[in-house]
Amino acid sequence: MILPYRILERKRAGMTLTTEEIRSVAQGAARGSWSEGQLGAFLMAAAIRGLDAAETRALTLAMLESGERWDLARDVPGVCDKHSTGGVGDKVSLVLAPLLASCGVPIVMLAGRGLGHTAGTIDKLEVIPGMSLQLDRKRCVDLLRLCHMAIGGATGAIAPADRRLYALRDVTATVDSLPLITGSILSKKLATGAAAVIFDVKSGNGAFLPERERAAELARMLVDTAKALGTPAGAVLTDMSQPLGQWVGHTAELMESLACLEGKGPADLVEVTLVLCEEVARLSGSAVTRADLESALAAGRAREHFDRWAALQGADPAWLRRPTFELAPEEYPLHAQRAGRLAAVETKQLGMLLVEAGAGRSHPGSHLDHGVSLQVHARLGQEVAEGEELARLYLRTGDPGLAARCADCFTVADEGEAPPLILDRIA
Repeated sequence: MILPYRILERKRAGMTLTTEEIRSVAQGAARGSWSEGQLGAFLMAAAIRGLDAAETRALTLAMLESGERWDLARDVPGVCDKHSTGGVGDKVSLVLAPLLASCGVPIVMLAGRGLGHTAGTIDKLEVIPGMSLQLDRKRCVDLLRLCHMAIGGATGAIAPADRRLYALRDVTATVDSLPLITGSILSKKLATGAAAVIFDVKSGNGAFLPERERAAELARMLVDTAKALGTPAGAVLTDMSQPLGQWVGHTAELMESLACLEGKGPADLVEVTLVLCEEVARLSGSAVTRADLESALAAGRAREHFDRWAALQGADPAWLRRPTFELAPEEYPLHAQRAGRLAAVETKQLGMLLVEAGAGRSHPGSHLDHGVSLQVHARLGQEVAEGEELARLYLRTGDPGLAARCADCFTVADEGEAPPLILDRIA
């Protein structure tokens, strides 16, 4: 038995931990034999002293082995998975999964709820009446065989070590440690046993890691660690310096996703989705092409597949036949204060203001208002006239002050340009 004190002492001194020492940390977290104080000390030492590539792999594997491993590719060859680091208006998962499935590429996603200024896929899907998002291995396999896709929340049996460490990272100010992020993401993603994983890593002022260099470093770490543990992986670095698509908010994003699946989506959302689909299809060994994907959108086959899948996961068939979307009733247009070009959007601040209005959680038990929304009309680099509507805010109750603060998030100047949407591909 390796004493926690000895492990903490070594990492505090900047020494490299052995695989057995790291496994002891994960087992202590999963089994409760390490106290919160000891785990917090490990997280702080790891964040300050760092974990090298071998330690990061060992931590990821130890957290992965602390719970169930589904090995879905054994029963469903070629099944793939996708993960995004999140952003404002990031609804790609709602489009990507049914699009790939409609082209015969099986995909499973154990998704999460909203965190900070980013909304969660599970929260958005819960807008649909009747949706059941509790999955176990058997149900995943059944869904994949029936309709090539399954989406649900992560179960408590998967990576229990990460669940405890994740809860402590926020209160110990160790959230932005790249090795700890990598271990947390991969211990859950690799637990499903997909044949390939694609990562959408966001960069820009609305991203979890705004600096492009840091975002690229995380992308490489995710890809390298996944590969080292036997899963083919790739990453796409995408821009999050403005909301993705035209809508932000749970109901509104579901509405826009369904429109996208019918071939009516905004260009930026469609492009990010297609690039990620191409990459993960290649990684999983599929022969699906971009032309196949574009055809599935244009013909509405992707939308038909979404409805088929949603019905299998309990969605109300009547709602699927005639979806209804109720946005919050109080509307506030946000106008340009001068003529020029849209030069900047404080994207994260917009997300936090929507959280303040009820569209996100200020603490884990917060109630969500699915109707609070923002519709964005102007894009970075676009020429606008004085008084032109840049966006429209939908609130449950009147709040001109909050609307004014949202308007302040849009900067119009003499010059402005649109950043590249796809910043890099890491394979």
